[in-house]
Order: sequence, then C-alpha cells, then structure tokens
Amino acid sequence: MEKKLSKNYPWKYLLAGLSLLSLCGAAYYQKKERREIARPVQSGVKENNVDWPAYGGDAAGSRYSALSQINLQNVKNLQLAWTYDTGENKPGDPRQMGMQCQPIVVHGIMYGTTPQLKAFAVDAATGRELWKFDPFASPFAKPTYHPVRGVVYWEDGDDQRILHAVGPTLYAINARTGELIKSFGNNGGVDLHAGLGDEATLGYDVNPYNIRSTTPGVIYRNLIIMGSSLSEGGDALPGHIRAFDVRTGRLAWVFRTIPLPGEYGYETWEPDSYKKLGGANCWAGMVVDEKRGMVFMGTGSPSVDFYGGVRKGSNLFANCVIALDARTGQRKWHFQTVHHDLWDRDIPCPPNLITVKHKGKIVEAVAQATKDGYIFVFDRDTGTPLFPVKEVPVPNEPALPGEELWPTQPVPTKPAPFANQKITKADLTTRTPQAYTYVLDRFEHGRSGPKNIPPNLEGTLMYGMGGGAEWGGAAADPKGIMYVNSNNMLWWLKMRDTREAKDGKALTKGGFLFNANCAACHALDAKEPVVASNQSYPVLKDVGKRLSRQEISAILETGRGRMPQFRHLSKDDRTALVNFLLNTEPPTPTNPEDVHHVAAVKTEKDKLFPYAPPYINNGNVQFMDNEGYPAIKPPWGTLNAVDLNMGNYLWQVPLGEYPELLKKGMPPTGTENHGGPVVTAGGLLFIAATRDEKLRAFDAKTGKVVWEYQLPAGGFATPITYMVNGKQYIAIAAGGNRQGLKAGGTYVAFALP
Repeated sequence: MEKKLSKNYPWKYLLAGLSLLSLCGAAYYQKKERREIARPVQSGVKENNVDWPAYGGDAAGSRYSALSQINLQNVKNLQLAWTYDTGENKPGDPRQMGMQCQPIVVHGIMYGTTPQLKAFAVDAATGRELWKFDPFASPFAKPTYHPVRGVVYWEDGDDQRILHAVGPTLYAINARTGELIKSFGNNGGVDLHAGLGDEATLGYDVNPYNIRSTTPGVIYRNLIIMGSSLSEGGDALPGHIRAFDVRTGRLAWVFRTIPLPGEYGYETWEPDSYKKLGGANCWAGMVVDEKRGMVFMGTGSPSVDFYGGVRKGSNLFANCVIALDARTGQRKWHFQTVHHDLWDRDIPCPPNLITVKHKGKIVEAVAQATKDGYIFVFDRDTGTPLFPVKEVPVPNEPALPGEELWPTQPVPTKPAPFANQKITKADLTTRTPQAYTYVLDRFEHGRSGPKNIPPNLEGTLMYGMGGGAEWGGAAADPKGIMYVNSNNMLWWLKMRDTREAKDGKALTKGGFLFNANCAACHALDAKEPVVASNQSYPVLKDVGKRLSRQEISAILETGRGRMPQFRHLSKDDRTALVNFLLNTEPPTPTNPEDVHHVAAVKTEKDKLFPYAPPYINNGNVQFMDNEGYPAIKPPWGTLNAVDLNMGNYLWQVPLGEYPELLKKGMPPTGTENHGGPVVTAGGLLFIAATRDEKLRAFDAKTGKVVWEYQLPAGGFATPITYMVNGKQYIAIAAGGNRQGLKAGGTYVAFALP
C-alpha cells in the first residue's frame, strides 16, 4: 500500500509531482482513464470501453463481439463517424499495395498499416493520427512491398509494444511513441530467416531467399509465434513455425513443417526432400487457446505447386491443421486435409476455436474452412473429427511423367461443401447466348470432370485454387454458428515442360529464369481464346507497353503485392529476365550449365536448391466469358451460415453484385470476394470484400441485407467493432487495388448518431 506523504518531508510532494508529470508526458495521447484490454466475451457487455485487441478479435480468432449497441433495430441509422486518410492513395505508385489490414484497438488506440506498409496509431474515437512508423526510413533499408493484414499488440505494465512484420524483418515498436525498441533483436528487428536451418543442414544459405509475413503472428505469454509467406516455386524456403521472445527477439522454439531425418513425418517425403523443397508454411494465421496453452494453425502446399514428382508421399506437415504446445512448439496432433497436394489447396485462413453441442455433450472444438469449400471440425484436445471424414479415391486419370498421386483424399461427411466441387456442361453461363457459345468451346476442348483430376499438359478446368474460403477467415458465435464467405471461381490449369520453348526453339537464359521464377503465377501470353487472367496475376505478354525497363527492374528488386522480391537472383540474371520479358534478348540458345542454379535438363544440379521443376503451370488463370464475367452460372460469391452443432446450413446468400447486371434484370449474382466477416451480439454480420466496393450489414439469422454503404475504395479486408466512451464503432480499411479496381488509402469508421 502506498504511504501518505508526511508534512515533515515536503520534497516528496515535488517528487510526486514530477513523477506524475513524467507519466502524463509519456502517455500524452492516451485517454485520461487507463483501461485494461477487454477481449470480446460471450456474455453481455457492461464496460464503456471494449477493445478489439488482436487479429480476429481475440486469441481464439472468433471475429465475434458481444457488443449490441448497434443492432437490427437501429442499424439503418448507422452513419460515418470519422475517416483516416493515410496519405498514400496514389494510383500508379508501384508502392501502392492496397490495404488488407484488419486493425486492432487497445486502450482506445487503433493500430494498423498503410498501403506502403507503415504502421500507425490513431485515436479510435476520432481517427486523429498519433504516430506513424516507416520501416524503410533507414537509408540502408531495402524496400519490399507485399500485403500486410495486421499488427500484434503485447504489454507488460508500462512496456507496450506493437510487433510489425515487413519483408524479412519483425519490428518491435513502442506503442506509445511509434519508435523502435532497440533492445529487441538487432537494433529493433528480428530476421525471419532465423530458425529455418543452416547451410550445414540444408546444403544452402537461406538468407538470400524470400520470406515475409502477410498475416500477423499470435501472442502466448511472452512469446510471439510466427508463420510466413514464401515463394511457391523451386526457390521456396521451408515453412517452419517459429516462436520469438517478445522482449528480446531471441528464437525460443521451432516446429519443422518439413521434417529432418529421424523426425516424425520424414518418411512421408522422398529422402532429403528438406534439402531442395520448401513451402508447407502457415501464411494465413493462427489462433491460441490460452487456457490449454495450445496454438492452432493450418499450413499450405509444398513446393512446387501442381507437380510433385520429386516429393512422392503424403508430405507431412503440408496442408495440415496442426495443434502445438505454445510453450515449446511440440506437436500435440495434426490432421492432413490434402495428401500430396497437386492443386494449390493451401489452408487459406486461421482456424476458429468454437464451442458446440455434439451428441448431447458440450465440446470445445476447432473448425477449419478450406479453399475447396470444406469445414473440418475437430475435438480441440485430441484432433478427432466430430463428423466422420471419408478417404475418397482420386480419379484414375493420367498424370504427368514422374508423378505418383496419393490414392485417396479426405472428405468430411458434414457439413456439405459451401463451394462448387466440379464443373459440368449444365453449369456453364447462360447470361447471354454469346457468352454461352464463347465458354462452351473451352469446355468442350478442355478437360473437366470429377474433383482431384491430376494436372497435365492438355489443361483442366477446376475449382479451389482461389477459394472457397479465403484469407479473410470465418466468424463464429457462442452458439456454435460459423459464418464464412466463399468464391465460386473456375480456373484453367495447363502444365508445360520447362525444358522446351513454346515455339520449339531452345530457351535462352532469360527463358530459363522466367520458367523457374515467374511462370508459376504469370502467363506469358493471352492466346487462350476464352480465358482472362486474374488481375492479381497479370499476363506478361507486351508488359513493355505497360512498364518501362526501369519499372520492371524495380519490381524484381522490391516485389509488389503478392509477388515477392527476387534479390536472390544476380544482377546479370535479373537483366536477362528483363530482356526476355521485353523481347530484347538475343535468340542464342543458352547452355543450362551457364544459367546459375537454374537447370533445365536432368543433371546433378536438379538435386540442389533451388529446385528446377520439369513442369510448371500456365500462370494463375481464371475462366471468364467474352465480357469478363465468370464463365459459370451464379452465384459467383456467397455468404454462408453453418450450424456446427449439427453440421447443417442455416442460410446461403449471394455476396456482392454487379450494378450493370442488376440494371439488365439479373438478380444479385455475388462477386469474387476477399476479406472476412464480423458477427455481433446485436444480431448483425458486417462484411465488405466484394467487387462492388460496399460494406454491408446482414441479419445474422436470415442472411438478409439490412444496411449498406458505398466505400471510397474496395474493402478487401475484415472489419472490426469496438467501443470507446460508451459508443460502439464499426471500422474497416478501404484499400481497393484488387481485380483491376481503383486504389485507396483510407480507414473509415461508423457509429450511431
């Protein structure tokens, strides 16, 4: 207990006054009343201040809030409360990333990121900027630009930190001042290559190769647990899960997702796969059960996408839901949702910790939505599926030379899939006779049919590459209801031999480099008559008409959007690649042995990292009609409410619309959507995510739209809700800059008048 000041010691009054002044100065921008972090709870809310302290709203990633001031009865009165302009809405600026950030709110302060990856703090009640941190302010920093979906908050008394990952560096920032905490890591930052393996173990140095974190890590006590986003080609690093000490940046533990010899799961790969293959990374985020001391996550596919000829086996721990001891990184259990993935079916979003009533008993569970529209529900302690999962045989179809398909794939019996599973002639668009004729030709001259057809050189129409579920994740309420948005987008996947040029001529050095580094995402031409490339992965034919040599070189140096930087390539290699893209490279064939580490024929170099696959895909290409609309019948995007107590659907509705089609009499079709939902005790679900750039409120019981607002740019992010001084707010980042839409740089918040 603090003693009273004595009249005999007046100097104590002076010390007390100076101490109070110091504290006030250090916290000049905070509210007068200091508040503890109030995580969204399942019971009624009595506090006047309720934060949104973590990505997903809470440690469980529920995207649920018990706030109900804004509710079904009054949501029609919701109006704009404030906006925060980051000052970075500059169309055409190569640094313009859009914003996928779900901000957090702690002690009445909102923390988030800008289009150019600066971290910021604003007053959550007014949007007034308090500070901004630029990770590229140092003259020695190498800019790299990629999506960042949020930041992490940690505190211990007056030590309050923001953890912000940009490129290969995790920064620790003083949450009060926006200044680097120099005692963390190396002068304020930790290199995310740490813990991936040394050259003696792997046979190569990991440091030149790309790693970044698009989704923020999670906090358990004094640890920050991190996943990573990696290349999907032959230069992919291993996707190991790492934990770092929040105070010092010291590496605390590593869980290897591609096992070393002697470790569990090593036998599910070919020998020494860890020396030349990567991926199996958690790029979509994690959740924490603080009571159990467990962290849950989903992992992505192994490299390289679409061809597994040198990774025969089921490939643990790729495509897995994994439960780890958050203290030590020891595996508790795992469940593989795709064996030997050949279809890029990464687990695309964090799991949800949810409580359900199953067979008459209350079960604390973990639910995972997937790219191909499944929901797996597991007992949180044991990993046992609550609904039976069947191993279904894959189609008996020819695969690429050297490929060995895994004979079965897991399919949950409940709930039913929330996304399309296969394409038939009856599914083709009938929007107009011309559109139908246009897409019918591709359908009849391509390959389609049952799910899990292996990729080949002829080309296949398939679902699931871009969701189903996506990175925005699902929301889950205390009653065991999951709300998940979904895409029904059809993709055209065609493989080609990397050792041959399309015109039958020998490849040049730039051609080899393109095949090894670029072709997995980018098509080189647009000759396919009825296919339009996804705007996230533009076709690179005639790229010189859009970008100068200098601009292309800069993008290779810094990356842009989902494209990583390619600094691991030498300057000469990058020049050769640019020459190839601009059609200025001499046509002289290049000996594969002269192409650095890129081998195009079967030699001993194929055994080294980076791996040069013999087959790659034609880029990420969507199947569209003659006017750029999806080639199938609607709905093209949906919002779903699923009762996970019973595994049944409560409702499914289209999400988004094309105004020009509405004017022609078409009902809402739904659109491709990226970003997630938030559900509240007020009976509402808020979500943006759509091409029409609207933020909507749905009746959580019926799926009916009850309010909508036209955002200044697309809201390709997940909204949040919080309360400051008794007023509830809904806020979202309006960053746009996706699917050919305009860019934005504004955060907007709404409240009742």
